Amino acid sequence: MTREEKYRAFRALHERPGAFVVPNPWNAGTARILTALGFEALATTSAGYAFSMGLRDGAAGLTRDDILENAKSIVEATHLPVSADLEDGYGRSPETCAATIRLAADIGLAGGSIEDATGDPQDPIYEFELAVERVEAAVEAAQDCQFLLTARAENFLHGRPNLADTIRRLKAFAEAGADVVYAPGLPSLEAIREVCASVSRPVNVVMGLKGATYSVEELAAAGVKRISVGGSFARAALGGFVRAAREVKEKGTFTYAAEAISHAEATGYMASGKR
Repeated sequence: MTREEKYRAFRALHERPGAFVVPNPWNAGTARILTALGFEALATTSAGYAFSMGLRDGAAGLTRDDILENAKSIVEATHLPVSADLEDGYGRSPETCAATIRLAADIGLAGGSIEDATGDPQDPIYEFELAVERVEAAVEAAQDCQFLLTARAENFLHGRPNLADTIRRLKAFAEAGADVVYAPGLPSLEAIREVCASVSRPVNVVMGLKGATYSVEELAAAGVKRISVGGSFARAALGGFVRAAREVKEKGTFTYAAEAISHAEATGYMASGKR
């Protein structure tokens, strides 16, 4: 498919009834596996990629070029639409956010997200008016490029558990033209339901964080359209790695191999992807 066809396919997933899962690979190999397992779209994870490179998550660890290079490798490994975690757009100004969207479209991405987190622990969230201006600029670029834009409100990940302000931001982002809105870290199914009822656009929810988890069926009933897993698949993989390494180091045994997929299965996944 062309990038424009992938964009249309990705948009169609958001327009059909019910919820769908968009899992988050962190490299070409994991993209091939998720494609072979039958998912319908993929989304990158800056955290998963950062950990695989021995770096911290966030703009301090990864540059825009790094993120786009990784995203391109994922795009090239699958026939599925891919959306990218574009963090804060890699700059404070609305113009920089717009430029990031255009660069993302140029490498074949069908969509991507812009968040309102600054990366500054002393002032973690962009003030409201600037946050909206940044989304407006990203929307204009996205519409020019046929690119599905997700706008993220990051309060709950940065010590600001203010549901009213989060909804205010998501409503403004939707009114600015964002295709999807997303507030990671919402504390309860009731909060998720309130967000979904308050906005006019499809809502993405992330699962795999600490705390309560909900099924696809429960989230769909609450009004969620899209469910991602963020860096949790990557952390699950690292968890298996650490458990295996600790077993060998601390016990001198190798029973972890019983839970590993076979070499043949791994090879099969790599052979099944797009060349």
